[in-house]
Amino acid sequence: MRGSGSITKSSSLFFRRLEITIRSPSFASSSPVAASLTSPRSLGCRRYSSQAKMAPRDPNTLANYGEWLTKHTTVSFKVDFEKQRLTGSVLLELESLTDKKSEEVILDTNYLSVLSVKSNSTDLKWALKDRVEPYGWPLHVSVPGGASQGDVLKLDIAVETTKDCVGLQWMTPAQTGNKKHPYVYSQCQAILARSIFPCQDTPDVKSTFTFNITSPLPVVASGVPIPSDTQDGGDKLFRFEQKVPIPSYLFALASGDLETAPIGKRSVVATGPEALQEAKWELENDMDKFLNVAEKLIFDYQWGQYNVLVLPPSFAYGGMENPIFTFATPTIISGDRQNVDVIAHELSHSWSGNLVGCASWEHFWLNEGWTTYLERRIGAAIHGAPQFDFSAIIGWKSLEDSVALIGPEHEFTKLIINHKGVDPEDAFSSIPYEKGFHFLYYLDRLVGREHFDKFIPHYFKTWARKSLDSFEFKQTFLDFFNNYGNDEIKEKIAQIPWEERFYKPGLPPKPDFDTSYVDSCLALAEKWKQVDYQPNSKDLESFTANQVLVFLQAVQNFSSPLNAERSRLLGSTYNISSSKNVELKTAYYLIALNAGDKSELSGVVNLLGSVGRMKFVRPLYRSLKDVDRDLAVKTFEENKDFYPSTTKGQLAKDLGLK
Repeated sequence: MRGSGSITKSSSLFFRRLEITIRSPSFASSSPVAASLTSPRSLGCRRYSSQAKMAPRDPNTLANYGEWLTKHTTVSFKVDFEKQRLTGSVLLELESLTDKKSEEVILDTNYLSVLSVKSNSTDLKWALKDRVEPYGWPLHVSVPGGASQGDVLKLDIAVETTKDCVGLQWMTPAQTGNKKHPYVYSQCQAILARSIFPCQDTPDVKSTFTFNITSPLPVVASGVPIPSDTQDGGDKLFRFEQKVPIPSYLFALASGDLETAPIGKRSVVATGPEALQEAKWELENDMDKFLNVAEKLIFDYQWGQYNVLVLPPSFAYGGMENPIFTFATPTIISGDRQNVDVIAHELSHSWSGNLVGCASWEHFWLNEGWTTYLERRIGAAIHGAPQFDFSAIIGWKSLEDSVALIGPEHEFTKLIINHKGVDPEDAFSSIPYEKGFHFLYYLDRLVGREHFDKFIPHYFKTWARKSLDSFEFKQTFLDFFNNYGNDEIKEKIAQIPWEERFYKPGLPPKPDFDTSYVDSCLALAEKWKQVDYQPNSKDLESFTANQVLVFLQAVQNFSSPLNAERSRLLGSTYNISSSKNVELKTAYYLIALNAGDKSELSGVVNLLGSVGRMKFVRPLYRSLKDVDRDLAVKTFEENKDFYPSTTKGQLAKDLGLK
């Protein structure tokens, strides 16, 4: 057990009466998709069985979710900025699944202070058992006498987060945009929700949520806001309701100096007041377009509102698809509307990942591969058909880089990964995004776009509000096209090498891309292979930001890298380092570092101290380490408190630090 008061001893009190109620499966929704999903299987959001003790599919949880299933979660937290803690309680409504008496509930926790466990105000016997690395301390709660199948147990657990909570990022005023107020936000993917509240921390379990968050500053959460005028001294109660079942990793809250502005018919953007108008301008042109295309491609948006929270600069990801409120990196606010496709990606998660999700992180490609595919379909509908392959070409470069870094035979380069004993964060890369995309793109081309487009809504309706694995995806695909009545397609799908696609490491077969949008970028890169080429600032005049990126990536891939003099010439001619577009600055700085051009080190260091997005900082730190390891370590040490815990841990590994 961990010291410093972060883990408390179990209560020795026994309860007098256990609150167990019988509930019929139901949920309210006028959605035609929801209306068709009223079976226990659909409401359980995982494979439902009357057999005793279902075998859990997720190796990254310690919870006994084969015996108990979370139906509804109510979190009631107070935000304490001074202590940097959340204090309060979580009420879990758990349904017994087995036909034998269930006498114990096991929940996930990690570096979390558990204060008491009650049911109907009666103390229960509980204990935090020995830590299982890297998953935490399982919370065992006794249910003397047990519960019969279908019974619902309500557990009221008092908790306080600790200084070691990895699911929350606390920021001092100095770390925020306007430097006036503190800030906190959560990041629970993949298995970090357990550091905020005890839960069945697996994507194989989904529950509805109620949020009751008290804070002195405005709050957003992954639910629809409910008006509340309740005051607690200088604090205000903010309430949210999430009626669509979600897994624990989509639990989200943020509190800080936030203001909102409309960016669409169903959308607002929230961010610091100093950045609000820039964020509004960046997003308002495309938000409704993205939604309209997605709804035509799949079916109606199921979540009511779609909003965007633009976070402070330290945020680790391009975006986090928290329902109702996507949490987005400020690097999308580049002043040129060239990086807003991140929002198309996060919006696509409203169907892929959030509505239909992977059963475990071993099948993460089902979330990200589908989402990347949908994002590119949205981009093609708005910007023209060649945009689909153009984006895929950029993604292929990212896939090649990830495979080269990890190793072409490594387990983490497979589509289905063995995650037993693994922290899912350690396997995170572009591979599930891009290799997953290419599998779907392969299926799309195999059966034909016209036919694949009929499969898309079928798939999402079939699995809406549920979780699945790759094998269930395979069966859904085969069932659909075997019943399709097209013999030619049936012959084609009979030849799909499923095992090879699922389990072969390394790169998948490379398709013949439509290079319409990329040819001019590569042609310019070819000119740079000539040592006497004299560039002109007008070289990039007709390029979009993504075309500039393709050009820079092509230069990165030269078999003979630019020397320092030529790298400086590229930088001075095109002046990319002065751009607000972090994607382009990073690509250029990687060229400079690879060339050994130390004149750009100050720019690299400044960028690493102002951006926390792992897509940028990890490759920059790795390259900086090769040029000047001492400077890389010094830069990390000076900025490590700026980075979220996830980023900090990954960077420490990249730099070979303990």
